[in-house]
Amino acid sequence: MSAPSQSGGAPIESKDELVRYLESGCRSKSEFKIGTEHEKFVFRKSDLKRPPYDGADGIRAIFEATTKHGWVGHDEAGHLVLLRNKDGASITFEPGGQLELSGAPLDTVHETCNEVNTHLWQMKQVGEELGIGLVGLGFDPKWTREEVPWMPRERHLIMRRYMPTKGSLGHDMMIRSCTVQVNLDFESEADMVRKMRVSLALQPIATALFANSPFTDGKPNGYMSYRSHVWTDTDPDRCGPLPFAFDSDFSFERYVDFALDVPMYFIYRNGGYVDVAGKSFRDFLAGKLEGLEGELPTMTDWDNHLTTLFPDVRMKRYIEQRGADSGPWRRICALPALWVGLLYDSIALDAACDLIADWTEQDREQLRLGAPQYGLRAPFDRREGGMLALAKCVLEIARKGLDRRGHIDSQGRSEAHFLGALDEYVECGQSPAARQLYLYKGDWNGNIDRVYEEFAY
Repeated sequence: MSAPSQSGGAPIESKDELVRYLESGCRSKSEFKIGTEHEKFVFRKSDLKRPPYDGADGIRAIFEATTKHGWVGHDEAGHLVLLRNKDGASITFEPGGQLELSGAPLDTVHETCNEVNTHLWQMKQVGEELGIGLVGLGFDPKWTREEVPWMPRERHLIMRRYMPTKGSLGHDMMIRSCTVQVNLDFESEADMVRKMRVSLALQPIATALFANSPFTDGKPNGYMSYRSHVWTDTDPDRCGPLPFAFDSDFSFERYVDFALDVPMYFIYRNGGYVDVAGKSFRDFLAGKLEGLEGELPTMTDWDNHLTTLFPDVRMKRYIEQRGADSGPWRRICALPALWVGLLYDSIALDAACDLIADWTEQDREQLRLGAPQYGLRAPFDRREGGMLALAKCVLEIARKGLDRRGHIDSQGRSEAHFLGALDEYVECGQSPAARQLYLYKGDWNGNIDRVYEEFAY
């Protein structure tokens, strides 16, 4: 959930402008970029607690210390909420103080991993200075909702009030979950359609490969990816698998229609947020938004609204892969490698399209609902070997796609070597969460605090 843009620009007068806005994301293959985002939990080394915003070791202090590494701070309503660097990357925080790096648009997975390495090294320096640690997990393993401090941002307060009206786990999504995501480009509307369908159908494979949230409130929760389960009871209006993407008439316009029907959260005016939660962007487009009658939205309002949609795969002027739990250092680089290998090589994309061509909505839903609980051991009636067999097939398609891209590092390795972080899981047939459960029941003797020792960055 990145920070919204300032309101500005000419009023939007028709839906066609919204369609053209998405279409403006089309770019030639030579211009394709990779944008990786990842979140991580902050904890005090002294007591493992999540820090509040204020205080000597709070989130603000972390941001202030990070400016020593060349990041420039930006305030909102008197609070330091955003850092940017000269390369175009940014650091923000989620409602529970989870730190998020939104990486710069880069050309290769090698560059992406260098960016991640630099960022985590800087954050480790800050952590040593302030006595805080960072851990990459999909869900907070120890602290309850009541024990997690909320950050002082107006937009978070609006969402906090609205979320419980739509589902029972929205607050957990906001303050107790962490993800890693990658944003990728499309060349045309037809290319977008193919990539959205592959991404939606295969998103459960990513969920299973990266499943890393088996603990809640200090004990096993019965899931491999509890973070993914949380999304099933957050807000049905804005979350889910987008089955219309597999209709023959799927297009930029169909996605716009979906987005127009998702209730709004807020708009940004005069340096502050206006609570319009539950109200209609269609009414806004017609100048009939309750309380703001006669006012029309700007393209900035539309862009901000698109960031409050949370489907399994999200489209803006690029495609955002949203199915993976946050995890250790190596797996942050593995996620862009997986999706770049599948979507940025034409032969691989053809193979992925062929793989899912005869799947029904019921097939896709079986995978989607099975991945959070069972991970790589989820059943799939259409394929012998279930989720695990699919994951092996998908990894092989991605690996060949990355090799064909031909981006070689100084050690002579293609981008495919980043998939090595996932190979061990398909070889043993278990999602990463299973390793944590094994340790919890064995060496840790049920002591959840050990997760902070063994899995911190």
